[in-house]
Amino acid sequence: MGKNGNGRIVIIDGNSLINRAYYAMQRPMMTKGGLYTHGVYGFLNMLTKIFKDYEPEYIAVTFDRKAPTFRHLEYDAYKAGRKKMPPELAMQLPLLKEVLSAMKIKMLEIDGFEADDIIGTVAQCAEREGLEPYIITGDKDELQLASDITKVIITRKGISDFEIYDRQAMIEKYGFTPQQFIDFKGLMGDQSDNIPGIPGVGEKTASKFIIEYGSVENLIANLDTMPAGKLKDKIEENMQLAVMSKRLATINTNVPIEIDFDEFKVEEPDYDALIEIYKKLEFNSFLKRLKYSGDNMQGIGAIQMQGAAFQA
Repeated sequence: MGKNGNGRIVIIDGNSLINRAYYAMQRPMMTKGGLYTHGVYGFLNMLTKIFKDYEPEYIAVTFDRKAPTFRHLEYDAYKAGRKKMPPELAMQLPLLKEVLSAMKIKMLEIDGFEADDIIGTVAQCAEREGLEPYIITGDKDELQLASDITKVIITRKGISDFEIYDRQAMIEKYGFTPQQFIDFKGLMGDQSDNIPGIPGVGEKTASKFIIEYGSVENLIANLDTMPAGKLKDKIEENMQLAVMSKRLATINTNVPIEIDFDEFKVEEPDYDALIEIYKKLEFNSFLKRLKYSGDNMQGIGAIQMQGAAFQA
């Protein structure tokens, strides 16, 4: 065990959180040189809250890549029609990575897979290693990863409102298990990812079917017991679409990525590099709270408690 000795690992959906931070800030922030910074600024404030609330011993931030994933190869309309990231936000991703690098926070991304897949792979590996994963995201797709050990924390309004789910919380809210969440998505689809589902089946109907039948496959296997009608006809006509939609919604927890949890440990940042990037971003209030005193500098976990490295 490291500094905190709690075996807790925080795994952050980097794209999701900076997107949330970008839109949550009431007004844009820009340096004198024309760099937009409010996404990074909001992300760091969220990171402050994460460190304060969960006191992780290990941490990693995952990112999507532009390369197509295995989901695009199966269904070329996957995520079609989704709005492109605004250039004012896109230009902040490299800046965020500079900050995280200075903080010595592990970053993970790989061609062919989404951040969700990396998160799921790391979380399950962490469970096997006896760690306690906390997943931070604004993407409800990751609720399927919740378990008795793994917690999924969903960002809600703004940059400071979070909702936490484990297996029991999922059952209490939805009436089915985290593993059945992919069946739920298979039936109702997901407009944000352009996952089709069964036309005409919404959230309430999908939830009812999953509670009654347990899975997409079991629903299909028991169609003969369903009363005749338009809904039954739609299911019969779109059975394969539902099965494919379930596959698209399923997070791959076997991403081919090397995981060494020693590299995930919370440690002291590179203070010189952190000061330079804060100066570049003109985060003057951050700089004032970053008390530089050479060998007496405290680790990142202690710094956030003082509000020194992050808090403005």
